[in-house]
Amino acid sequence: MSDMKKDQIRNEVRDNYKKIALKVIDHTSCCAPSCCSPDTNQNISVEEISQKMGYTVEELQNIPDGANMGLGCGNPQAIANLKEGEIVLDLGSGGGFDAFLAAPKVGATGKVIGVDMTPEMITKARRNASKNKFENVEFRLGEIEYLPVANEVADVIMSNCVINLSPDKKRVFEEAYRVLKPNGRLAISDVVMTANLPEELRTNMDLYSGCISGASSIEELTSIIEQAGFRNVSIVPKDESKEFIKEWAPDHKVEEYIVSAIIEATK
Repeated sequence: MSDMKKDQIRNEVRDNYKKIALKVIDHTSCCAPSCCSPDTNQNISVEEISQKMGYTVEELQNIPDGANMGLGCGNPQAIANLKEGEIVLDLGSGGGFDAFLAAPKVGATGKVIGVDMTPEMITKARRNASKNKFENVEFRLGEIEYLPVANEVADVIMSNCVINLSPDKKRVFEEAYRVLKPNGRLAISDVVMTANLPEELRTNMDLYSGCISGASSIEELTSIIEQAGFRNVSIVPKDESKEFIKEWAPDHKVEEYIVSAIIEATK
């Protein structure tokens, strides 16, 4: 894929998530999880969607208003095994949902760094951090292929349904390897492809921004992660995720082609 094409994809994705952050969404074309869920389906709330993804009621009650926009496809907190004093990096942190949940787990001696390429998301997250006095959380504007983070800083990298959006996943995992400390770990929820997408879905930009068309197969993703230098790579698909994935683009039956998965690895 050419650099021009990669930038085109990034710009399309950025524009879509800008609209989500500002809640200026064209429901006739939106296929992102958040706008195909509560806003277009009045029978289910963001909280109900998040519970289906594995978040507890208690977790959902302890985050700032507006941080949860229903954008994920799982709960990386459940696999991250965060410890007091750790440095956590959240790739594609959005409104700060997972970063805010991680903050009390790493405590005052730890730190959570969220990185997102959409300025409007960063503004939203920083405002929530300031308003709610999260002193061990910061948000940085940047692309996950070019992380604004020094070498060997993080103990844990989390991400929730974001890496599929990158047109250069090889670069993402190379950067993840660079910024992790030795023995640092990945704790990622993302979608994987279980069957080849038809051409009309694979080339649909709305579906790409909606965490569908950019999914990789388990075999391809495993190879990319291992080539970046990681060991103990584990990708476990969650078939139960089809229950909420089918709502993302009901007319296309995308649950026949993708599922959410737990992705873990160690540097």
